[in-house]
Amino acid sequence: QLQLVESGGGLVQPGGSLRLSCTGSGFTLDDYAIGWFRQAPGKGREAVSCISKGGFKINYADVLKGRFTISRDNAKNTVYLQMNDLKPEDTGPYYCAADWARQCNVLQSELDFLYWGQGTQVTVSS
Repeated sequence: QLQLVESGGGLVQPGGSLRLSCTGSGFTLDDYAIGWFRQAPGKGREAVSCISKGGFKINYADVLKGRFTISRDNAKNTVYLQMNDLKPEDTGPYYCAADWARQCNVLQSELDFLYWGQGTQVTVSS
């Protein structure tokens, strides 16, 4: 059974950093495009970043470029989202998603992904 599990969320002060992990079980994560999404309180889910199979193509939401970095560790079957200089507006649950067909030529929307994790909460507050 294909499963995604996010971890690494928590409470951090503004300006701090977190590294989120998305670990796959039941399949090889590198065979799938992986997207990270988040949902601010009272808002819809928004795309954060996307990494293609093999990691050859990466996209970020424009407002996050320079602060967030997505990467793969195939030995651990994991995709990471390194988040630096965190701001209160980065608060919310963060989800990873996988899809075999996506290429990440653009920042893929949530509608493009078939498999989803349960999310990990990020709270940025002093």
